[in-house]
Amino acid sequence: MAFSDSVTTCLSPPVHYVICELGFEKKVTYDISNILSENGEVCWQAVTEHVCYLESDQSVDYIKSIRSLGPVCESVNLHFKSLTKEQFVIQYALWFRWTNYTELFLEVFDVLRYTQTTEVALGLMKLTSCLERALGDVYLLVGKDCPFLLRDLLASEQLAVVFGQAVMNVLRVFIGSPYGLNLRNVLWHGFASPQEIPAKYCAMLLFLTAGLGQLLQTYLLQTKCILVHRPYVIFVSLEELDVFPDLNHETLSIAEELVKLSSFVLKTMLPFWMAALTAFKQSRYADCVILLLPQLEVGLRLLFTTSNKCPNRLLTAEPSALYTTFDEMLAKHLDNEVVNQLPAVLEEPAMASEFLWDFLNHQEGPRIRDHLSHGEINLEAFPREIANQIVAFAITLLCRFSDESMFAFKEHMVIKPLMNCASCYRSQFHPISRLKKQVLKCMKSIHLWPELPTVPEEHGQMIKGLEGSAEASTLILMILEIISQLQRYMPQNCCSSDDPISSVLTERLLIELCDTHICTLYSPRPVLEILVVLRKISTQCHQVSEQVIASTELRYKQWMNKTLRSRQRHNYLRMLNSIKFLSPVLRLILVFITLELLNVHLFFKKNPFDYQQYLKFLKSVLRYTENLVTYTSPEKNKWDETMELTNKALTKIREISDRKLMLMQLAT
Repeated sequence: MAFSDSVTTCLSPPVHYVICELGFEKKVTYDISNILSENGEVCWQAVTEHVCYLESDQSVDYIKSIRSLGPVCESVNLHFKSLTKEQFVIQYALWFRWTNYTELFLEVFDVLRYTQTTEVALGLMKLTSCLERALGDVYLLVGKDCPFLLRDLLASEQLAVVFGQAVMNVLRVFIGSPYGLNLRNVLWHGFASPQEIPAKYCAMLLFLTAGLGQLLQTYLLQTKCILVHRPYVIFVSLEELDVFPDLNHETLSIAEELVKLSSFVLKTMLPFWMAALTAFKQSRYADCVILLLPQLEVGLRLLFTTSNKCPNRLLTAEPSALYTTFDEMLAKHLDNEVVNQLPAVLEEPAMASEFLWDFLNHQEGPRIRDHLSHGEINLEAFPREIANQIVAFAITLLCRFSDESMFAFKEHMVIKPLMNCASCYRSQFHPISRLKKQVLKCMKSIHLWPELPTVPEEHGQMIKGLEGSAEASTLILMILEIISQLQRYMPQNCCSSDDPISSVLTERLLIELCDTHICTLYSPRPVLEILVVLRKISTQCHQVSEQVIASTELRYKQWMNKTLRSRQRHNYLRMLNSIKFLSPVLRLILVFITLELLNVHLFFKKNPFDYQQYLKFLKSVLRYTENLVTYTSPEKNKWDETMELTNKALTKIREISDRKLMLMQLAT
């Protein structure tokens, strides 16, 4: 990893030239009055005339445009430096309101006055994400389904309708196009060091954002439209993200020393790391994570390119190629189907990859980078809990990739707990993990049934129930047969011969099964398809349970208040009889799908069984649970039909279990 000391830039020569040199080639002074009127309005025609076009197809000539706009950007930067904060607020604050975050743009102005390179880069990252979000809100004035990618948003006809195509082309020179400066991407993906981002480009984007506000006001007045801002994403269930202990001042002080010594850190990026740790100490948690995520990416990219012997991919790709980003670095294979060597380099490959997938990629996870980089989060309310986890994870990587002289740091009393937490991390947001949580939550709900209020026993005997009937005997027999089939895949001594139903179909068993670790990395597509169906089954079972609880409590209250008609009373008693048998059936299904979850990886790895046929069976179980939701709903209350349906479903489960059991034996 000594290679990290020799890296002076992550920008390829052509990209470095475009960002750091091209806009400085024209040595002319541009008068600010050419693009800014006396009353403070942006003269867009004077700006757009600097965008050049190719003769061949009239598309933007980004090289000539950047060269031509360079002096304009410098003029804007000098203009802003000449203003006091009060003057800037008076002249421009109004025109940032359309972004729904005026304070951010005033903050960027403060940064530009002092030209601190790290803070300029941070300000540019925040500005571009906020601008993207605001442009998405404008897009929705005209169109639907706002594009996810900034380049598609800027190239859309909808924004051209509002602002004009020439104006949008100016923006694309700075952000959104891989052929332009592409400032957003080179920063958010960790390619640019602080000193490689000219402050004048940040100033120009600040200026353009104000100009867009002026154009938008004209459009809104003409069309009588009202700009509506989409609500921010709010992180929920923060306790699920609680992996590492709370970081204290001592831990952060050690982290600052590790940053200076660890081979995980490119020396050119050191200011970003130090600024991130400072931001955390100052309770600027969004700033901390915005600074740190690109550095985690570039550090892992260094490992990726070194371990896979492709050092050229440490640099920014040319417009015709793709960046090496988190998605590819976490993949099982490279694009040429060669096995990715990065997991082997990581001491705890599953831990590191599962953590990153959880926090960045999984759809049900926080997807921190996506939400931050697309401006979907209220930066002022960013939770400390998430920042704490990202910083702690970063510290573990700093420790892992440091030489033996750093042993004392690794064994330090405040660092060792972090390393221990990292080594035993298990995914929280992979579909496998979510299914485990679902079945346990559903089982807790079903376990509430015996505590539900019920009518006195003498009233329950008014109608002949299922107990003792041939139908009841058939149901119990089938449940017992299925339990017997599944029992060989359960922990030993979990079944009592006296009462196998009560001893097997328990919350304790499910907890034990769900505690079994399953590697979530690189799940094959058939497994993921099966997981979708299993989760739907679990969801339906939970809804049935909640409906039973609600209906039972309501009917009992009506019974006691004597407000039920005769037919309703009879139906209520049938429901009470039915749920005695419905409970073990639902618990059986939960145990069944949990065992399927545990066996599915091994099963498809070793057995040639046609998974489409198996998927068809699971979908038949899903249909049963969906029908069960309908029959047990307050609107239907079809309890006789519920038991008929249950009988058919158990027959199907028993048949497929017989067949699949033989195949599973072959697999094991």
